[in-house]
Amino acid sequence: MQRPTVLGDLRRAVDAGRVPRRTVRQELRDNLIDKLGRGETLFPGIIGYDESVIPQIGNAILSRHDLIILGLRGQAKTRILRALADLLDDELPVVAGCEINCDPHAPLCPACRARAREEGDGLPVAWLPRSQRFVEKLATPDVTIADMIGDIDPIKAARGGLQLSDELAVHYGLLPRANRGIFAVNELPDLAGKIQVGLFNILQEGDVQIKGYPVRLPLDVMMAFTANPEDYTARGKIVTPLKDRIGSEIRTHYPETRSDAVAITRQEAWVAREAAADAGDDTTVPLFVRETVEEIAFQARADKRVDGRSGVSQRLPITCLENVMSNAERRALAAGERPVVARVTDIYAALPSITGKLELEYEGELKGADLVALDLIRGAVRRAFDGWFDGVDTTTVVEWFEMGGALTAGDMTPAAELLQQVAEIQGLDELLARAGSRPDDAPASRAAAVDFVLEGLCAQRKITRTDERQYQAAERVRRNVQPELDPRAPVPGQGGKKYYN
Repeated sequence: MQRPTVLGDLRRAVDAGRVPRRTVRQELRDNLIDKLGRGETLFPGIIGYDESVIPQIGNAILSRHDLIILGLRGQAKTRILRALADLLDDELPVVAGCEINCDPHAPLCPACRARAREEGDGLPVAWLPRSQRFVEKLATPDVTIADMIGDIDPIKAARGGLQLSDELAVHYGLLPRANRGIFAVNELPDLAGKIQVGLFNILQEGDVQIKGYPVRLPLDVMMAFTANPEDYTARGKIVTPLKDRIGSEIRTHYPETRSDAVAITRQEAWVAREAAADAGDDTTVPLFVRETVEEIAFQARADKRVDGRSGVSQRLPITCLENVMSNAERRALAAGERPVVARVTDIYAALPSITGKLELEYEGELKGADLVALDLIRGAVRRAFDGWFDGVDTTTVVEWFEMGGALTAGDMTPAAELLQQVAEIQGLDELLARAGSRPDDAPASRAAAVDFVLEGLCAQRKITRTDERQYQAAERVRRNVQPELDPRAPVPGQGGKKYYN
């Protein structure tokens, strides 16, 4: 359909039903109904909210409400806000050249009203794309009413020979420029109270005072906000009139299952490295590595040493997995191995991507972020290993170590060397098969499964690993740490005068 370019043609198109004329909230409602009727996915890329958050957002839009999304860090609040724009029409008719997207049928600003009187049906019409109808602002304490609503522009007044009280002298802020679209404010409590009152007043009453001059702005805007519940007391609050004006309050949450968490990280993390692609090989992340990485976040959210009020962002496993792949890539480049395959021990090299995501309580601060993160990794390995090897007898492999067997393997040990060291361990092939490894797999993939078994047995305390990365029997390590003392041996520092009892 050819788009009308002047007001007269637009009116005929509206009368014929070819172009709908409606408020932005009705537009969102109608398009949501169409999507639901066609069975389309409402918010592609939003995982884990199908039974909780997304239905609540749908109800808010069907109710034509403004909404606020409350949630901790890394719960896709901003992504949900931006996805609301997909419910807008592809294009919207506006007065050509208008700063605040005036409706050609009923212009809002004085300049467009004057043009409509002068030009009539010949008033030029432009078509505003969906992408320009979503205006987003990150709230910070330094935001002013001029930024959000507008201010008197003395230069515009001087050039036009206008009084400062004239509406034509106003320079419009972000909210008026979002007219007939969606205005989103991230981290609403960070916005100063007087600015929040200004937002409420212009939405509720349709007017605002700028530098003491009243300005009528009955905007057609759908408002959407995000906030962290902790921010109500930590950094600011939402003023009561504005909070009361918001129609729906929707709370987000972290992934409730490990499979949802794996899916999110699979979608977001960058693991397809150019080095592997140039060599014609695939960069591989075994499922047990993905699950172990995700389990770190689950462990942290339940750990008393980590501040649960601040939350543990889903960005933790995303950045952790990227670091894991970088370490695997570095090992593969050093050893000349292909394909690049991540191992569980690569997670220990990803500490920098974990410690920065943890807000610690007093007990955690005393222990230190690195040690807390190491504890979380060990706990995650144990949980993942228990899931893969529940009810599996590992006695044969453990006995090999108890009979004096030992091997040394770190995160930079080449796959061929690691496989050579474990070749004589009886019963290991059965455990590798349980981890999804076949004898004909590439050495790097086979070595990743071996690494998982060894780290899992360490996590279960059936074997142990020394600081020098040597795997050996747990009982033997305990004897090395606490050797039997000779009763005749002098106490260190006592000059041989006293002896152990």
